[in-house]
Amino acid sequence: MHPSLSVIRKRADFLAANRGLRVARPGFVLLARPNDGQGKRYGITVTKKIGNAVVRNRMKRRFRELLWDALPEVGLPDHDHILIGREGGIERDFGALRAELAAALARAAEGKGDRPRKPRHNRSRRA
Repeated sequence: MHPSLSVIRKRADFLAANRGLRVARPGFVLLARPNDGQGKRYGITVTKKIGNAVVRNRMKRRFRELLWDALPEVGLPDHDHILIGREGGIERDFGALRAELAAALARAAEGKGDRPRKPRHNRSRRA
Protein backbone atom coordinates (compact mmCIF):
# COMPACT_ATOMS: atom_id res chain seq x y z
CA MET A 1 0.00 0.00 0.00
CA HIS A 2 1.10 3.55 -0.65
CA PRO A 3 2.01 5.57 2.48
CA SER A 4 0.08 8.69 1.41
CA LEU A 5 -3.22 6.78 1.07
CA SER A 6 -5.54 5.74 3.85
CA VAL A 7 -8.58 3.47 3.75
CA ILE A 8 -12.12 4.61 4.47
CA ARG A 9 -13.81 2.17 6.82
CA LYS A 10 -16.69 4.08 8.44
CA ARG A 11 -20.12 3.87 6.88
CA ALA A 12 -20.69 7.58 7.56
CA ASP A 13 -17.71 8.44 5.34
CA PHE A 14 -19.11 6.28 2.52
CA LEU A 15 -22.50 7.98 2.86
CA ALA A 16 -20.86 11.43 2.87
CA ALA A 17 -18.95 10.58 -0.31
CA ASN A 18 -22.26 9.68 -1.94
CA ARG A 19 -23.21 13.36 -1.69
CA GLY A 20 -20.07 14.34 -3.62
CA LEU A 21 -19.13 14.17 -7.28
CA ARG A 22 -20.16 11.03 -9.18
CA VAL A 23 -18.49 9.81 -12.39
CA ALA A 24 -19.85 6.59 -13.90
CA ARG A 25 -17.75 4.36 -16.16
CA PRO A 26 -18.55 0.93 -17.63
CA GLY A 27 -16.62 -0.98 -14.94
CA PHE A 28 -17.28 1.19 -11.88
CA VAL A 29 -18.68 4.41 -10.44
CA LEU A 30 -16.21 6.85 -8.88
CA LEU A 31 -17.39 9.05 -6.02
CA ALA A 32 -15.13 11.94 -5.02
CA ARG A 33 -15.68 14.36 -2.16
CA PRO A 34 -13.42 16.79 -0.27
CA ASN A 35 -12.55 15.50 3.21
CA ASP A 36 -11.32 18.60 5.09
CA GLY A 37 -7.59 17.98 4.86
CA GLN A 38 -7.46 14.26 5.71
CA GLY A 39 -5.30 13.47 2.68
CA LYS A 40 -6.09 11.07 -0.13
CA ARG A 41 -8.39 8.33 1.13
CA TYR A 42 -10.08 5.52 -0.74
CA GLY A 43 -12.89 3.03 -0.26
CA ILE A 44 -14.27 0.17 -2.31
CA THR A 45 -17.82 -1.16 -2.46
CA VAL A 46 -19.03 -4.20 -4.38
CA THR A 47 -22.62 -5.28 -3.74
CA LYS A 48 -24.00 -8.80 -3.74
CA LYS A 49 -25.75 -8.04 -7.05
CA ILE A 50 -22.33 -8.40 -8.70
CA GLY A 51 -21.77 -12.03 -7.77
CA ASN A 52 -20.71 -14.41 -5.05
CA ALA A 53 -17.98 -13.72 -2.49
CA VAL A 54 -15.21 -15.02 -4.74
CA VAL A 55 -16.20 -12.68 -7.58
CA ARG A 56 -16.69 -9.69 -5.26
CA ASN A 57 -13.33 -10.22 -3.55
CA ARG A 58 -11.53 -10.53 -6.89
CA MET A 59 -13.12 -7.28 -8.01
CA LYS A 60 -12.07 -5.56 -4.78
CA ARG A 61 -8.49 -6.76 -5.21
CA ARG A 62 -8.40 -5.40 -8.77
CA PHE A 63 -9.85 -2.05 -7.62
CA ARG A 64 -7.32 -1.86 -4.79
CA GLU A 65 -4.44 -2.32 -7.24
CA LEU A 66 -5.95 0.29 -9.57
CA LEU A 67 -6.26 2.83 -6.76
CA TRP A 68 -2.79 2.17 -5.35
CA ASP A 69 -1.42 2.66 -8.85
CA ALA A 70 -3.35 5.83 -9.77
CA LEU A 71 -4.18 7.85 -6.65
CA PRO A 72 -0.66 8.86 -5.52
CA GLU A 73 -0.07 10.67 -8.83
CA VAL A 74 -3.49 11.67 -10.18
CA GLY A 75 -5.80 11.41 -7.17
CA LEU A 76 -7.47 14.57 -5.94
CA PRO A 77 -5.63 16.03 -2.92
CA ASP A 78 -7.59 15.94 0.36
CA HIS A 79 -10.46 13.99 -1.19
CA ASP A 80 -12.22 10.72 -0.47
CA HIS A 81 -12.31 8.42 -3.52
CA ILE A 82 -14.87 5.60 -3.54
CA LEU A 83 -15.08 2.96 -6.26
CA ILE A 84 -18.39 1.15 -6.58
CA GLY A 85 -18.21 -2.03 -8.65
CA ARG A 86 -20.56 -2.42 -11.60
CA GLU A 87 -21.81 -5.55 -13.32
CA GLY A 88 -19.28 -5.60 -16.19
CA GLY A 89 -16.29 -4.62 -14.07
CA ILE A 90 -14.96 -8.09 -13.32
CA GLU A 91 -14.55 -9.13 -16.98
CA ARG A 92 -13.01 -5.82 -18.08
CA ASP A 93 -9.37 -5.70 -19.11
CA PHE A 94 -7.15 -4.22 -16.39
CA GLY A 95 -5.67 -1.71 -18.86
CA ALA A 96 -9.17 -0.55 -19.81
CA LEU A 97 -10.07 -0.11 -16.14
CA ARG A 98 -6.86 1.87 -15.59
CA ALA A 99 -7.71 4.19 -18.52
CA GLU A 100 -11.30 4.60 -17.27
CA LEU A 101 -10.08 5.49 -13.78
CA ALA A 102 -7.66 8.09 -15.18
CA ALA A 103 -10.48 9.63 -17.25
CA ALA A 104 -12.87 9.58 -14.29
CA LEU A 105 -10.30 11.25 -12.01
CA ALA A 106 -9.63 13.89 -14.67
CA ARG A 107 -13.36 14.65 -14.91
CA ALA A 108 -13.64 14.83 -11.13
CA ALA A 109 -10.62 17.18 -10.97
CA GLU A 110 -12.43 19.49 -13.40
CA GLY A 111 -15.50 19.33 -11.16
CA LYS A 112 -17.53 17.65 -13.91
CA GLY A 113 -19.60 14.86 -12.46
CA ASP A 114 -22.55 13.04 -13.92
CA ARG A 115 -26.07 14.31 -13.38
CA PRO A 116 -27.28 13.77 -9.81
CA ARG A 117 -29.40 10.66 -9.46
CA LYS A 118 -33.01 10.88 -8.43
CA PRO A 119 -33.27 10.34 -4.68
CA ARG A 120 -34.31 6.85 -3.77
CA HIS A 121 -36.93 6.14 -1.16
CA ASN A 122 -35.67 6.35 2.39
CA ARG A 123 -35.32 2.82 3.74
CA SER A 124 -34.90 3.85 7.36
CA ARG A 125 -38.50 5.02 7.74
CA ARG A 126 -40.75 2.12 8.59
CA ALA A 127 -44.46 2.47 9.21
